[in-house]
Amino acid sequence: MALRMKRVEKGIMITLLIIGGLLMMVPFIWMIGSSFKPENEFTVIPPTLFPNHPTFNNYRDLFVKMDFLVYLKNTLTIVLCSFVGLFLNAMAGYAFAKFDFPGRNKFFYIILATMMIPGQVTMIPTYLIINQMGLVNTMAGIVLPGLVGAFAIFLFRQFMTTIPIDLLEAARLDGAGELRIFFQLIVPIVKPVFAVQGILTFIGAWNSFLWPLIIANDERLYTLSVGLSLLKGQYGTEFGLQMAGAAFMVIPIIIIFIFFQKHIIEGYTISGIK
Repeated sequence: MALRMKRVEKGIMITLLIIGGLLMMVPFIWMIGSSFKPENEFTVIPPTLFPNHPTFNNYRDLFVKMDFLVYLKNTLTIVLCSFVGLFLNAMAGYAFAKFDFPGRNKFFYIILATMMIPGQVTMIPTYLIINQMGLVNTMAGIVLPGLVGAFAIFLFRQFMTTIPIDLLEAARLDGAGELRIFFQLIVPIVKPVFAVQGILTFIGAWNSFLWPLIIANDERLYTLSVGLSLLKGQYGTEFGLQMAGAAFMVIPIIIIFIFFQKHIIEGYTISGIK
């Protein structure tokens, strides 16, 4: 009897989760369907979830009416540079985990302390520094402040502290240099952390909005998120165009998550256990 009750409870729970999941997916499905609708279908009563006469004109107009191709290039540039920063974070975490140098713990605690400071607080001093360097309204000015982050350094450092020092000493005895040890020995071991940070880095770079909006005065340096906000202002009555822009922003993130969700969960689990 007890086993039967557990099965019934499990079945009810699964049913409720499925219903809840479907309800949460309705806005996303409506956004995707609406991105293929012609403008006259948005005034249909009752509203339809899927287009009666699907069209790709909304996606075409993203690149014809607006410079979405330029925004896409800028966003991909930021993503690629952020991945370079991922290796810088890993190197910093490796140094804090496996090298003994004066002030190591103090520097690490200072880095951790910066995690308590909201990013909005540091934007003004960061802007002043970028301005003094003459990098305002440049791609370098957009990319540089986000190359390294305290959380990424912390995550890499915590994971790398579990790597046996004897493994590194054996590699050094075999004549391996520090860079070779890092790229051929350390990087494969911390692959789960790279997967986690890679996804977070991609999402952060892909959705970059506030800092590019502040630092860039030229529309040729805008990102997709900034372009999407311009789309809402300039074409506020063209709902199909707005839905196409939103779908263009969201779908790549969903695809990335679908392919790498196993590594993300594994990385978070291992990092938490360590």
